[in-house]
Amino acid sequence: MKNRALFLDRDGTINVEKNYVFKKEDFIFRRGIFKLLRQFLKAGYLIFVISNQAGIARGYFTEEDLKVLNAWMIEKFRKRGIKITAAYHCPHHPGFTGECDCRKPKPGMILKAIGEYHLSAEESVLIGDKLSDVQAGINAGIGTNYLIPETGKVTLKDVFIYKG
Repeated sequence: MKNRALFLDRDGTINVEKNYVFKKEDFIFRRGIFKLLRQFLKAGYLIFVISNQAGIARGYFTEEDLKVLNAWMIEKFRKRGIKITAAYHCPHHPGFTGECDCRKPKPGMILKAIGEYHLSAEESVLIGDKLSDVQAGINAGIGTNYLIPETGKVTLKDVFIYKG
């Protein structure tokens, strides 16, 4: 039997959208995110973060800066009883590094997680704040994709739902 997964965008979904967040001092968790993830964990989902990080390609911060921030974020979740299975990122930007297979809306990060963790795409869920997030989920065959507003509390009420 394959596992079900929740795929989450980071900036604008897990944390308040700001330009190129790479320091914990600038990272603000969105209201409702901890409750939402606990609900998915209770329902048996593995949780993955999938995030475009063009700030690396633009030279605003390094892969090491991102690694430090992600470790801090994952620890904050762990302290609240939430296990993040893995965090994937795309360090590319077509204007700086050329095309790649991982930058959303391309499904590379999701497909990598599906392969590495033997996930059922059809039974999985994606939540993001941009159409490119949802399109990546659809392109990867994710069964249910939620587009949430960029502001306010993170819940699954009053969102757009796209079936894969």
